[in-house]
Amino acid sequence: MTEGPVLLIILLVSVLFIVIMTSRLKVHPFLVLLLAAIGVGISTRLPLQEIVFALRGGFGNTLGGIGIVIIAGTIIGIILEKTGASLSMANFILRLVGKERSPLAISIAGYIVGIPIFCDSGFVVLSPLNNALSRLSKHSMTVMAFALAGPLYIIHCLIPPHPGPTAAAGVLGGDLGLIIFWGIIAGIPAVFVGLYWALNFASRYYAEPPAGESFQEIVSRFRTLPSPGLSFAPIIIPIILIGMGSFARLDTNPFGTGNFREIIVFAGDPGIALLFGVFISLVLVRKWNTDILGEWTGEAIKSAGPILAITGAGGAFGYMLQVTPIGNYLGDTLLGWEVGLLLPFILAAALKTAQGSSTVSVITTSSLMVPILPQLGLDTPMGVVFVILAMGAGSMVISHANDSYFWVVSKFSNLDVGTAYKTYSTGTFILGTVTMIVIYILSLIVGIS
Repeated sequence: MTEGPVLLIILLVSVLFIVIMTSRLKVHPFLVLLLAAIGVGISTRLPLQEIVFALRGGFGNTLGGIGIVIIAGTIIGIILEKTGASLSMANFILRLVGKERSPLAISIAGYIVGIPIFCDSGFVVLSPLNNALSRLSKHSMTVMAFALAGPLYIIHCLIPPHPGPTAAAGVLGGDLGLIIFWGIIAGIPAVFVGLYWALNFASRYYAEPPAGESFQEIVSRFRTLPSPGLSFAPIIIPIILIGMGSFARLDTNPFGTGNFREIIVFAGDPGIALLFGVFISLVLVRKWNTDILGEWTGEAIKSAGPILAITGAGGAFGYMLQVTPIGNYLGDTLLGWEVGLLLPFILAAALKTAQGSSTVSVITTSSLMVPILPQLGLDTPMGVVFVILAMGAGSMVISHANDSYFWVVSKFSNLDVGTAYKTYSTGTFILGTVTMIVIYILSLIVGIS
């Protein structure tokens, strides 16, 4: 089997292969990650049968842990979008904060609504409201665009059931409840720093909002919006259940060791909790129609399919690195550097900037981190949680022209490419950096060793 510095060359070539094939040649990451895994196995002279077992084991084990989470979360997001619940939540927050503070209101709305909805879908859904608020409040579209795009982006990169952090949890074995809890906390300061950036720097570049419906017309289009309580329930209840499940599994047994604990652990399993969220969200459907429900579920599964494929392939790549000598050699090499949480952050940031996808960035980085966590002293439960969050922060840096979300934000907000670079792309660097600083401070307070 291959040994020594050649292993680092193999690793570097595999990463460059992933970047070039996905960003330059536009090959689907599913194929690229599987080919990279096979290439690593062959290059390190792993027996061919072991390569097959590693592919199957890595792919299956990863999806077995988080596949239901991704699909159920996507279904909830589709139902919230189709029933107007997303708009109901945004409207509720707007009434609380006030139209005169429209950037703050849309930022809060984006941070909450973004939990079950992918950032690009969330931006598209809330864009008519955001554009109307820009016309109503006289704020430049550069301000309103980043006020909405930033929080959606933070949630997308940090919080399950979004594909990047969910896949990383599957690859590294992280507790989804703890990732959600600490991820939400870590992202809040970045939301307000991003809002400050929008109001004080992005505002220097004026852009007119696109023509469209007024605020009142948008709200009235749905005739009667679902109540805010029902709209928030499919998000809040699963998060509470997942949190209680994580709490119940503590070694101190806060809920005892009997049947009650077993029920809490069962209901708090992320897959079960999100399935509860799916059934709760069905209450939002006013005119019950099995065809509509089947169509919405089918749409969600189609959206989740490519993500599941990439996630499984990333798990296969990570497991291949784990069963070859690359992980041990890389870990021994980095042991004296004391890079800690900076390593996953830097790797994810470099991959994100190079190839554009936050999801591919996090999945690839988590695959690289699997075999070296013990050497870095980050293989504890809390260590894994903060490694995943550090990768999420890195995957925010930097969103530019090779990122589909960049084009969603710019096109739906009437921003030309130059203005989008100056206001949105620069802002994503700030969001990622601030989030990483907060994560590092939290890791010192909580203790991750």
